[in-house]
Amino acid sequence: MRSSLKRSALAVAMGLCFVGGVQAQTNTAGAVAGKATAGDTITVSNPATGFSRTITVDSTGSYRFSQLPTGNYQVTRNGGSPRDVTVSIGTASSVDFVSSAAGSLDTVTVVGSNVVNPIDVSSVESTTILTAEQMKAIPVGNNATSVALLAPGTVRGDAAFGNLASFGGSSVAENQYYVNGFNITNSFRSLNYSQVPFEAIAEQQTLTGGYGAEFGRSTGGVVNQITKRGTNQFHAGGNIYFTPSSLSSEQRNVYKTNGSLRSDNSKDELETARANVWASGALVKDRLFGYAILSYGRDKSETFGSVLSAQNNSATTKAPNWLVKLDWNINDSNLLEFTSFSDDQDIETRIYANDLGSLERKGYLGTNYTEAGGRNYVLKYTGYLTDNFTLSALGGYGKYSRAQHLVTADGRRVEYTGDLANPASGCPIITDIRTDAQKALTGNPTYRSLCNLTGGSIDRIDSGDTRKQFRVDGEWILGDHRLRFGYDRDDYKSVAGQSYEGGRVWRYSYSATLGRDIVREQIVSQGAEVEVKQWAAYLEDSWNITDNFMVYAGVRWDTFENLNGQGEKYVEIKNQFAPRLGFSWDVFGDSTFKVFGNAGRYALPLTASVAVRGASASIFTRQNYTFTSIDPVTNAPIGLTPISTLQYVNGEFGEPKNAATIAAQNLDPMYQDEYILGFQKSLTDHTTLGVRGIYRDLKAAIDDNCDYSPIYNQAVADGLSPVLPNAGFPYCRMFNPGADAVFLTDIEDNGILTSYTIPGALLSPEAKRTYSALEMFVQGGYDRGFYQISYTWAKSKGNTEGGVKSDIGQADTSVTQDFDYKELMVDSYGYLPNDRRHSLKAFGSFDFTDEISVGASYILQSGRPYNCLGTLPWAAYPNTNLHPYGSSFFRCNNQATPRGTAGRLPWTQTLDLNIAYKPMWAKGLMFKVDVFNVLNSRKVTSVNEVAEDGGTRVPLGQPGAALDTYLMPASFQAPRSVRFMVQYDF
Repeated sequence: MRSSLKRSALAVAMGLCFVGGVQAQTNTAGAVAGKATAGDTITVSNPATGFSRTITVDSTGSYRFSQLPTGNYQVTRNGGSPRDVTVSIGTASSVDFVSSAAGSLDTVTVVGSNVVNPIDVSSVESTTILTAEQMKAIPVGNNATSVALLAPGTVRGDAAFGNLASFGGSSVAENQYYVNGFNITNSFRSLNYSQVPFEAIAEQQTLTGGYGAEFGRSTGGVVNQITKRGTNQFHAGGNIYFTPSSLSSEQRNVYKTNGSLRSDNSKDELETARANVWASGALVKDRLFGYAILSYGRDKSETFGSVLSAQNNSATTKAPNWLVKLDWNINDSNLLEFTSFSDDQDIETRIYANDLGSLERKGYLGTNYTEAGGRNYVLKYTGYLTDNFTLSALGGYGKYSRAQHLVTADGRRVEYTGDLANPASGCPIITDIRTDAQKALTGNPTYRSLCNLTGGSIDRIDSGDTRKQFRVDGEWILGDHRLRFGYDRDDYKSVAGQSYEGGRVWRYSYSATLGRDIVREQIVSQGAEVEVKQWAAYLEDSWNITDNFMVYAGVRWDTFENLNGQGEKYVEIKNQFAPRLGFSWDVFGDSTFKVFGNAGRYALPLTASVAVRGASASIFTRQNYTFTSIDPVTNAPIGLTPISTLQYVNGEFGEPKNAATIAAQNLDPMYQDEYILGFQKSLTDHTTLGVRGIYRDLKAAIDDNCDYSPIYNQAVADGLSPVLPNAGFPYCRMFNPGADAVFLTDIEDNGILTSYTIPGALLSPEAKRTYSALEMFVQGGYDRGFYQISYTWAKSKGNTEGGVKSDIGQADTSVTQDFDYKELMVDSYGYLPNDRRHSLKAFGSFDFTDEISVGASYILQSGRPYNCLGTLPWAAYPNTNLHPYGSSFFRCNNQATPRGTAGRLPWTQTLDLNIAYKPMWAKGLMFKVDVFNVLNSRKVTSVNEVAEDGGTRVPLGQPGAALDTYLMPASFQAPRSVRFMVQYDF
């Protein structure tokens, strides 16, 4: 935001005096604070809204206006001349009427500094704040993740999880997202979040560490957004964004390690367009204000994919979104806010046929209809009850959809209702694992899916989530102490479940014993309504021990409850204690040099998705057959004769699981400790330097373990006769890796639960993850522009990434294959997927004239480590003589290949540029062109790390055969694209 520093006698010494801190602020507003003579009356007012508040300076000579809505204010002392100040999210703007350290001074006022990380002597957090004007001035994607990736300490997560960021070495599933104080994280898997129209965002705050006790349920980072609001002045406008596919470069083709083509991407296309219309103003002058925006987006993509696929897709995403913000100044002591927004998306993916290896689109096969997004409603009250006490309360409701169904070319509807007894309708999935030599023995051709549209599972038709949230926060100023306290409740329900399209997978193979082809039927279905209940209380104190030394102390108590599909509690963690401690030293007493430190503990609950399969009723069956013929329409077998018994895999046989047996009785939450030490120094009136060191240490993790043999063996030793499967003897259970686990088990399927304490060493090693980083940045703010340049040296090491597993793109949050068996964790310690040793980032903008401005963004990062995942000889599994987890072990060719030692991917660089033209002859009109990835760098960003075939039988003691798909690219940098924007604002 264009602002300037109003100078007085000490302006040069003051530099960029912009003070604030999350520890002292709410996550929805800012504050104005400063020094004056005891007994003075200080008034803060917002001319745009008519809001005004007056308080008396206390005996310490300090004053503070808490929880002020963001915006431009004027501050006066004893009715004197007004001083301008800008209030931003999570910061306290300083207006001193007496000097605290540099001699007598009548007034020192800071209006704001056009920087993204101001020196903030009352804060111990690591934060980056960008305003709407700054985000519009630089070339950045119109989404929260793209903005967050500009902050030091963030890296882009694996492409398998979508457009998400990793904060401080944590997995992409460990972040929290807020809009106007309301939690918009999709807590089903924590791999998504609701999105307000980008044009509606007034400010985005990206917290990468050191945040206060008000924030919880995150071991990664926090993205905090504030929306625009109405004022007494009427504003309206609109714009259109358009990214034509014709100006985008082609994505690289994918080749296997032997040089053969795997994916021809030459005809893939992506075109996006979005139109926004907005208006704001006063419904009742000085009292009631409104802001509204209508946003409609349409994205269209063409995807052909693998040369082994006989299908290609044409997808259209329609996003009719909107936001309404109402602000009611009931009086100068009571404010009421209402926010409502929709981020609905309807995705229609039309599926066509093609010959193998051909890019010629043929007949239409059907359409995959998917819903995403939803609607959110938030009501917030703020009361300035006394000069020293402020209270706020927030309540909200959110709804999110994941519904899916298919329609075939002949009009048949394919869907899954969630009923385990009735798997999804449609055509079954067909696979064929026979070798060419085996096919020649029988003369039967390759069996392929003929009418299956997805090749996998589909979500149930009513999949979705609902959130009910309530919180209350108070701030009480007692002399040199600023106390903040609060309570929040977050209940999250999910309706979820999946089933194979067509209900089953038919896998054809060759039996040497029978001398003929056989087929295996596999059925996997889940469906449940599950819930996560979370509540927390916090207390924190920011104590100004002296005028220039502040100590922060906070505590947080979190309680988590997870309920299964029967409404039964299967995990309960009470009053998890999370202390926070920090300091901030204003070295010279003039906010030009700050030294700060922070230590804190942060906990993470289980996601709702864990219960759908792990704690509720589910089905997973396999059975082998001979067959007499093939259905010419579906390629499914006909004339089946069983040649094996029906096998229930993982004990999933369709009955509800006993909730008491799902998790260890002594389960702790996932939590980590964090330590930060740093400084910020004003170099000139317009330039600051910052350095901070960060260390994070994961102290406990939650995952599932599927090795039931320790319990089984102990039961047999006790003279019991285990009955498997049964609802009280789950194969997989939640535990803390490396810790002794107390499990309850119905050994003999008689309803009697027996308690066994299993030593941690029998199940898995301890979960380990550390992150060490040194961040340095320099930034400047001027009347005509701003910039920030940062460099981060970081090291992320351990045996678990966290909630997800980028090694294989596994998005099963908290229940990845890590720790399922202790053999999987051998040699698993090393550099983790989010380890980027070097990151250089620079962004900013400059106004050449009043009509022409340019913006730029540049990111240079070293590549991530990759692995060689192979097989483990396993005599106990004669089907293949390999461990049934296939190519999941840190070994290749029977040699150990510890995590991260196989190599690293190449460095990547991305240069984005834009130019904007605001003609003087048409005030309010703006034309802008953004060019992303100007250099068209398309380096590999992830590869296939599976090196050996784990599904084909080999001689005992031998590894699986080498795969020519090992190190095949799985994702690249997005190619160069051009985005046009025209806007008119009045």
